[in-house]
Amino acid sequence: MDRFIYTALTAMNSAMDRQRAVANNLANASTPGFRREVFAVTAATLREEATPEARAMARGSVRGADLSAGKVNPTGKPLDIAVSGKALIAYQAPGGGEVYSRRGDLRVGPSGVLENGEGLPVMGNAGPISVPAGFAVRIAADGSVLASDPSAPDAGAETLDRVRLVSPEGSPLAKGTDSFLKVPGGGVLPPDPTATVKPGALEGSNVETAETLVQMIEAQRAFEQRAQVIRTAGELDEAGARLLSLQ
Repeated sequence: MDRFIYTALTAMNSAMDRQRAVANNLANASTPGFRREVFAVTAATLREEATPEARAMARGSVRGADLSAGKVNPTGKPLDIAVSGKALIAYQAPGGGEVYSRRGDLRVGPSGVLENGEGLPVMGNAGPISVPAGFAVRIAADGSVLASDPSAPDAGAETLDRVRLVSPEGSPLAKGTDSFLKVPGGGVLPPDPTATVKPGALEGSNVETAETLVQMIEAQRAFEQRAQVIRTAGELDEAGARLLSLQ
């Protein structure tokens, strides 16, 4: 009976994690560059000999991601960029290291650092990219960050750095609970020198809203079924205890 209850509880936890993943996808359906979370639990990820990253993925703290492209929409803003191909933009993580995303809604923060819509600094070849105060900034098709002084229009634009565009090909990637991609173990992705960007445009999320709503309903029904299994196990246990008391 204990094994039966533990098995049902494991299935129930899995259903809850799937609900969280689907809910997060739905909440980020309009987030630029968001990549749909993919949640799957296999017997291998639950065994003790599995890697820590695999066990973490089984528990739902780290998930995989669907890296298929989203729709590119023009915005006309000089700091909005849509990345071509499969390349990713590198950002400085809050605790150090790098995280990756296709989110390209960039801006110059109060401290003069180029950052995305969530406030993460954009990484360049020499670290986070800083912009001189008062300079007009735009991004070229190769990812170069160009700044010009409005008080000296004849001086031309100065190249500050190049947005660090990296290649995910052949490298393990996991999606954290912060919705950013990262290399398990704290590694970094190699640069992609051939990657380009489309200035004045943003790539949208690859979440299909109607499909995600259906997945939400399915996940809720699966959770209810697992909960019913646990209730049934409790009723069987109580019935067995009554039979033993009669004896």
